[in-house]
Amino acid sequence: MGMRLVVLLYSLHVIFAPVLSDVWKAQLEANMDAFVSSCVVLPCSFKYPGKQLPSSRMRGIWHKEKINDEYIYSEDSLKIIDSFKGRTRLVGELSDFNCSLEINDVKNHDNGPFCFRVEFERDEKDKYSFMESCVSVKLIANKDQIKPELHYKQSVEEGVPVVYKCSITHTCPSHHPNLTWSRPAKDILVSYKDIRHGNWEVESILTITPTKEDDHTDITCTVKYHGGLHASTTGRIFVKEQATLRHILIPAITGLGVSALFGGLCFFMVKRYKKRIQELQSRNDNGMWSRLSRMSRRFRSGGNSSGQGGRDQRKNNVCTVSGNKPRMPSPKSQKKSYSGYDHEDAYTNTAELSIYGNV
Repeated sequence: MGMRLVVLLYSLHVIFAPVLSDVWKAQLEANMDAFVSSCVVLPCSFKYPGKQLPSSRMRGIWHKEKINDEYIYSEDSLKIIDSFKGRTRLVGELSDFNCSLEINDVKNHDNGPFCFRVEFERDEKDKYSFMESCVSVKLIANKDQIKPELHYKQSVEEGVPVVYKCSITHTCPSHHPNLTWSRPAKDILVSYKDIRHGNWEVESILTITPTKEDDHTDITCTVKYHGGLHASTTGRIFVKEQATLRHILIPAITGLGVSALFGGLCFFMVKRYKKRIQELQSRNDNGMWSRLSRMSRRFRSGGNSSGQGGRDQRKNNVCTVSGNKPRMPSPKSQKKSYSGYDHEDAYTNTAELSIYGNV
């Protein structure tokens, strides 16, 4: 009896739990970005109590927040307000709990907030507006904010393949932006990736093998959005030439030539300087420079006192004709002056000695 009761209670829970439980819930992104004149998809999913119904027995409605009768989307196009007519559509299946909305040709006033409402056709008509989950749209019109990102190396080597990446993030997966390059190439790979929260990324990868003609040239990636909006990003390439035998020999030969020229010039200048010194030395042994040098040495060594002493000695060495012979000083008694030796004085004293010796 106890086992039967347990089985009965479990069966009642399985049958009536979806109906009795409160699962009215919608999941939307609170904030979305949209490029003006392009499109945006507002991701939306929802849950409701009871068994799952086909899309034919449900109607999805999008409306402005707190104004339930201002529809921006409805199956009945007559109920849509004029500013949104022909620009909105559901991109998901309600039977799969997908209530995503696409807004095309985004206008400056499409900022929301927007909310979702679902209506059922059961035994009695049922409806529910998910007012606790609405989405606001941030509108982007500045071209600097819609430019693609360009990832590349500025300095590349000649003949070495290099990869350039261009990417853009957007919120309209039903109309992906188109990325193009300024130079044609066969090796271009394009990928699309869902980066969650209603954002998508488009990436284009270009592979080229640069040549020396590509040096100081530009490479441009251009994005074109659905609706005609476009923007570009440009980068400059600098190509380094490959090292060849010519690049090695030319600097080496130039360096050797400069060294040889400089060495020869230095050798010639030194040789000429030495020759000039020898000429000056041979010219000045008996010339004016030699005489001036001797006079300078004599003047520095003797000075005024030695000059006066020499004159006094010459005065004393005078031959006087008289009865008495004056005593003449011996040349040996005179002090020799080695610092200022005068050849002319030596010749004079020798002559005087000869006279005294003959008297």
